[in-house]
Parts: sequence; C-alpha cells; structure tokens
Amino acid sequence: MKHSHHHHENDSSKNLKVAFFLNFSFTIIELIGGIYTNSVAIIADSLHDLGDTLSLGLSWFLEKYSSKDRSKKFSYGYKRFSLLSALINSAILIIGSIVILYKTIPRLLNPETSNYVGMLLLAVLGMIVNGVAVFKLKKGSSLNEKVVAWHLLEDLLGWIAIFIISIINQFIEIPILDPILAVIFAIVIFYNAIKNLKPIVAIFLQSTPLDVDVNELETKIKNIKTINSIHDMHLWTMDSENHILTIHVVLKGKITPTKVKSVKKQIRKVVYSMKIKHVTIEVEEKNEICEYNDC
Repeated sequence: MKHSHHHHENDSSKNLKVAFFLNFSFTIIELIGGIYTNSVAIIADSLHDLGDTLSLGLSWFLEKYSSKDRSKKFSYGYKRFSLLSALINSAILIIGSIVILYKTIPRLLNPETSNYVGMLLLAVLGMIVNGVAVFKLKKGSSLNEKVVAWHLLEDLLGWIAIFIISIINQFIEIPILDPILAVIFAIVIFYNAIKNLKPIVAIFLQSTPLDVDVNELETKIKNIKTINSIHDMHLWTMDSENHILTIHVVLKGKITPTKVKSVKKQIRKVVYSMKIKHVTIEVEEKNEICEYNDC
C-alpha cells in the first residue's frame, strides 16, 4: 500500500515536470509569435501561459516537497504544500485574467490587422503542445494536478478558437475578432479560477471533505453495539485525499481493555471504508466528568 502511494506521488511529480517544460518552451515561441503576427489574443495568451509556466514550476517543486515524510515540526506531513501551490496557481489566473482585460479592451475600440497565416501556424502548434500536457495531467488525481490541468485545458480551448478565427480571416478579414477572443479568454479564465479556488479555501478552513457523508459516518459508528453515544467528532482533510478524524465515544457499561480494543477495531473498519486514512479515538465511560471544555 505504501509503495502504491509513493508511486502515485512520483507519477504526479513526473506529469507536472513534463507539463512545465512543454509550457516553458512554448511560451517563449508564443510571445515572439504574438509580437510578429500583431495578435493581441496570442500576446495575451502568452502572458497567461507565462503565469502557467511559473505555476507549473511551483507546482512541480511543491508536489515533490509534499511527498516528504512527516517531521516533528510538521506532524501531519507536508501534504498541504501541494494545496498551497494550487492556491497560488488560482490567484495567478485571477490576476492574469484582469491584466488581459485591461490590456485588451482598448483594442476593441481600435482593432488592428494581424498576420493570420502566422496565427494559424501558432494555433496548430499550441493545440499539439497543450493537448499533450492536458493528457498527461488529466490522468492525475491530486487537486494540484487538476487545477494545473484546468489551466492547460483553457489554453487548449483558446488555441482552438484562435485556429478558427485565423481561418475565418483568411477569407473575410474581421480584425475585431482577435480582441473579442482575448476578452472571452479572460472572462472564462476568471470564472474557472474562482470556481477552483472555492474548494481550496474550504480545505484551508478545515471544512469536512466533500467525498465523505458525515451523517452516514455518524450513523455507522453509532450502530456499533457497545457504543452508547459519540461527541466532539471532528473531520477534515489535508489535501482533498488524506482525511483525518478525531472522535470521542462513550461506551455502554464498564470499560475493559478487551472492550476498548474491540470498539476501536470496529470504528477503524468503518472509517477506513469511507476513505479516512487517519483516526484518533478517545474512549469514555457513561457519566464520565470532563475537566476541560470541548472534551
């Protein structure tokens, strides 16, 4: 099981590495091509891709860092370093989309002619590069990989749109299509960045995991025969995959070592079946007086 877990982490890091080098190389080509073709959509997209490249580099570094074993300083491990990267990536997308809107809106009022043959060639190359990167990251399961995959999927869709308008302009020259496309890119990017940011913020605020039914979990634990009641149950997640539970259980009758061992085993069976990997159980007798609050 441990081997499988590390294999997943290595795959995640490898996928991000491939996507980083693909994006880094293409961003340079794209920026030069955007200036050469006088396409504001391509220049705007190259700035967005530059943000993606920085995000991918950070994601790659933090994904590797997040696989480190836990220490005395970070007793839960480094899993949230990967999540921190996803948070930064989302912030870069939001800022980038605002910059694109600011730079592009004046071109709506004064559209300029672009080199549409050059745009077409760049669009074909862009679709290939981003398509390969999306394919690599879509297979990943970490939240970090999913956020980065969204970055690159948006880029892929953008290149498809650039491909279409460059073909249209080969026959009917409509220069305003270029800035209109850039504005659409920015709005879509902004919307998806906000949408992706919500679950990340929820995890940092220690919300309960989305893939665990808390009511079902409580019911299953309460149905264990030797349990009288439960209280102070806390459930949160480190990174959308590694969930943690702490719970106080009050037993029926007198507590014995055998009964405690049995109830813990049954609780762990329930918890593990619901994809919760770490659980701490406090066992109490009925009418036991707690000396502190929240215990």
